[in-house]
Formats: sequence, C-alpha cells, structure tokens
Amino acid sequence: MTRPASATGTAPGTAPDGPTRHLPGRVLRAGGLSWRWHPRTVVVCGVLLAVAAALAVVAMGRGTIALSPAQVVAALLGDADSPTTERVVRGIRLPRLVTGLGVGAALGTAGALFQSVSRNALGSPDLIGFTTGAATGAVLQIVLLDGGALEAGVWAVGGGAVTAAVVYLLSMSRRGGGGYRLVLVGIGVGALLQALNSLLLTRADLDQALAAEIWLQGSLNGRRWEQALPVLLVLAVALPLAAASSRRLDVLEMGDDTAAQLGVRAERSRLAAVVLGVALTAVATAAAGPIAFVALAAPQLVRRLTGATGAHLVPSAFLGGTLLVAADLLAQRLPFAWSVPVGLATGLLGGLYLLWLLTRKDGTT
Repeated sequence: MTRPASATGTAPGTAPDGPTRHLPGRVLRAGGLSWRWHPRTVVVCGVLLAVAAALAVVAMGRGTIALSPAQVVAALLGDADSPTTERVVRGIRLPRLVTGLGVGAALGTAGALFQSVSRNALGSPDLIGFTTGAATGAVLQIVLLDGGALEAGVWAVGGGAVTAAVVYLLSMSRRGGGGYRLVLVGIGVGALLQALNSLLLTRADLDQALAAEIWLQGSLNGRRWEQALPVLLVLAVALPLAAASSRRLDVLEMGDDTAAQLGVRAERSRLAAVVLGVALTAVATAAAGPIAFVALAAPQLVRRLTGATGAHLVPSAFLGGTLLVAADLLAQRLPFAWSVPVGLATGLLGGLYLLWLLTRKDGTT
C-alpha cells in the first residue's frame, strides 16, 4: 500500500513540487539501446546554455578593469589585445566563472536528486542539513586547527559525508528509510549543527571567528583553478551516474511499495542517490562555501520550464549553473557599492522564492 500525501510528502506519482502536466516524449533507439527524450526539455537545455554563455561573457567583462564582450571573447580565444587583458580574463575571471558554473551545476543536480528521493519540494541539501554539515566541518577546521582554504575545503567534504551518514541512518526504519523521514530528520540534524556552528564561533578568537564567518557567507571571490577543478571532476563522474539512474528515480517517486512491485530496490536506489547528492553538495560547499537555495529552486523551475515530470538532472545542472552566475553578477552590480557575497544574494532571493512556494502550495496565492 502506498503512502498517502501528507504535509511532508507528495502523493505517489506526483512531482515533488506538485502536479505537473506530463508531456509525451520520444524514444531514440540505437542498436539494443533506447533513450527517451522530450523535445521541449532539449530546447530548454539549449536556451539555458545560451543564457549561461551570454552571462559568462558579461560577467568576465565586469570589474575594476572593464572589458567589452569582444575583448573577452578574443582573450578566451587567445587573441587578447594586451597581456593585461589576457591575464585578467584567463587568469582571474575565468577560474571564478568556471567555479560558479560548476558549483551551481553541482547544487542543481544534488537538489534534483534529493527532491526526487524524498518526494518533497523541500528536499534540498541546504534545508535538510547536508550543506550545514559541510559548513560545520569547515568551521571546526578553521576554529580548532587554524587551517587555510584548502584544509577547510577538505574538512567540509568530510563534514558533509558524516552528516549524510547520520541523517540516513536515523531516517531508516524497519519498513525502509522513506523520503519523508529523510527530510524531517535532516531538518532536525541541520538545526543542531547550526547551533554548534554558532557555539564554535563564540568560543573562537577574533581572527578565527572572522575567517569562519567570511567563509560561511559563501563567495566566489578569489576562486582559482584549485577550487574549480575538483568541482568539475566530481561533476564529470557523478552527473553521468545520476543521469543513468534517472529512470529508477522516476519509479521511486511513485512510492517504495510501487517501486518494489516494478522491480526497483527502493532502499538501494535511495542510498545511491543520496551518496551522489552528498558528494556534489560537499564538493560545491568546499569550493565556494554554503550557497543557499540554488539546490532548492533549480529543479522546481526546470519542471515548470519543461512541463514534464521526473528527475530532470541534466537540465537542473544547467539551470543551477546559470542561476548562480546570474546571482553573482547581480551581487557585484548592486547600487550604492553594496556588493555582497553571492551566498547572501542567493539567500535573499531564495528566501523570497521559498515564501512564494509555501504560500502557493497552501493555496493562498
């Protein structure tokens, strides 16, 4: 018997953010392989890539040394008009941009994975404690060991992994883990870790507390290839694996009992999705610090753009990268010199989006 809809879950066979009109797909066959695809989804992905490319050119032209789009493109192609232009574009702004795209793509994919396995619109790593756990690892390293950015990143990955293991084990029951339990337990563990982070900051000396607080804001400032390459590497491994499991995730959204009847091992599939999502969340947090709400918003916006159900992992990655670059560009161009870290910008925009989402689901808008 499938679990009925509740305040913390969705009805079996329903998209995590509510009913979505299912558009017919097409099947592409090559030998003994087949691939189901939706034309509208392909169009959305193409548009997102074009928007991301345009935003990238604009973002790399902004700064103390302003550059035109033509100068940026020429520098990227190795035909810069001066050594200074080439150094600014390829040595400083390109690594920052690639880090932003990679972090956004990782968070978008992780959000799609968690919302799919939990069957819940709030199943996002920054709301169910995984991002907070990664932040706890970094804060512990900064406050207790007084390490640098590289050490903090390594501890962030470890903190995210430990938090995920704790949440997953606590969410298991004799009848299986269940996505709704994952969300509830994750919120509780995240609240405890947030309190621990605050306690650590109050016990640290001024310099350590300041360094930890700056890291906790989430920023792309000063990012180099040392931060970008690990994100790209994990994405190159995790995204194909996640995409290959998308059909099992679609079945899992119907409920554990229904999935078992269709030959899908619910707990094993959920564990594999959680592992991939945690890896993506941890490496993204290690590279840029905690970035709020990209993982929450990207999968839901993708469902509305594509008009189809299921775990749209690749489109969520594209939209996540586009959203983060757009937020970073907006954060740099605020009036009155109010430039803020991108983590604060996404937190503000995401908070407004979450309020809209909750009121919409309550039927008050």
